[in-house]
Amino acid sequence: MFPDYRKSGRFYGLILGGFLFTASVFVQAQAPNIRIGVPTPLQLQVGRDTVDSMQIAVDEINAKGGVNGRKFELIAADETENPETGIAAIKKLIADEKVDVLIGGYTSGVTLAQLPHISRAKTLYLGVGAASPAITQRVKQEYENYKYIFRVNPINATHQARALADFISGFVMGDLGLRKIAIIGENVKWVQDLVPILRKGASGTGADVRLAEFFDTQTSDFSPLLAKVKDSGAQFLVVIFSHGWSDVFVKQWYDARFPIPIGGIDVKSMDADFYKRVDGKSLSEITGNLSVRAPITPKTIPYWDAFVKKTGRSAPVYSGPGAYDAIYVYAEAVRRARSTDADAVIKELEKIDYVGVLGRIQFDDSHDVKAGPGFIQLGFAQWQDKGERIIVWPKELRTGKATFPPWIKK
Repeated sequence: MFPDYRKSGRFYGLILGGFLFTASVFVQAQAPNIRIGVPTPLQLQVGRDTVDSMQIAVDEINAKGGVNGRKFELIAADETENPETGIAAIKKLIADEKVDVLIGGYTSGVTLAQLPHISRAKTLYLGVGAASPAITQRVKQEYENYKYIFRVNPINATHQARALADFISGFVMGDLGLRKIAIIGENVKWVQDLVPILRKGASGTGADVRLAEFFDTQTSDFSPLLAKVKDSGAQFLVVIFSHGWSDVFVKQWYDARFPIPIGGIDVKSMDADFYKRVDGKSLSEITGNLSVRAPITPKTIPYWDAFVKKTGRSAPVYSGPGAYDAIYVYAEAVRRARSTDADAVIKELEKIDYVGVLGRIQFDDSHDVKAGPGFIQLGFAQWQDKGERIIVWPKELRTGKATFPPWIKK
């Protein structure tokens, strides 16, 4: 005979327990997705690589059950490179799509225009593309209004300037033995932030800065500027570009057999197809690069190979690994907070210590990603014969030996 549980409290306990278990399974199965808004310039490779890299991370996380029983989904909006379009993109994602977080960005001017709208909406924003220090400075100045803003990638323009100064001191002056330099950059916000810091930093290391000049963003003929660089007596030309002018500039530099090697930060030169796109005329150009297939961390090469397999493209640009890492950083903060509530996630992001594709990720008191040895470092990679890229600086990341342009003899 089985005991008659109906005559005891145990019967009701079994019924209640079964109900709670069933309800738990039902709720978990019906839990809404965590919606990630991606404002990015979809027509550019930087935007496409952002979305594709985030999708790789999302697929990996979802395959393991998601976070706190919820899956991730991406909703992209084209912010182009225009502030008004960028504002419309985030408004659509926040108001219409009801996203839980925004992860994206590219042009600093667009991101700066979006910040007040992000703040008013109290929506978390993780930047993966824009470099102006002004973006995260607002966090320190008005924490309650701008605490929602974090930068995962790239390291900001101030850190990039310091990395460039180290490159000039250690590589240009140390390895190449060249002390006289010229600096040219496009006349846009993040470069305006960077150049004064770079000039001061380079001079402080003993470099002889012969020229530091901005060029208009409509420039199509660089020969007058190249002539000024040559007349300055510079032995090495530091370039700072982020838009499409580098294609034209590199071709003109190569075709003129310009007698000065070039290096610096050239965002378009990070494109996987850049060498082919400019008919191999970027040969020997050295560019700061956060996206090179090298064993920077145990996650770098696996991410790289997954990206190539998914997209069929030979390499991601700098925003790709940063976007991939941003998904995992956000996922970890949500897991710890056990919520997508912005205030709860912010507290966990402020404590995050995560080793990603690019290095160790922690945030400073302005919610900017930390940079330098032990954290994320800007590597400098050189285009070599047949479109291969090697890291030439810093020494601890070096993967090959630098070469001069074939028409220049050291």
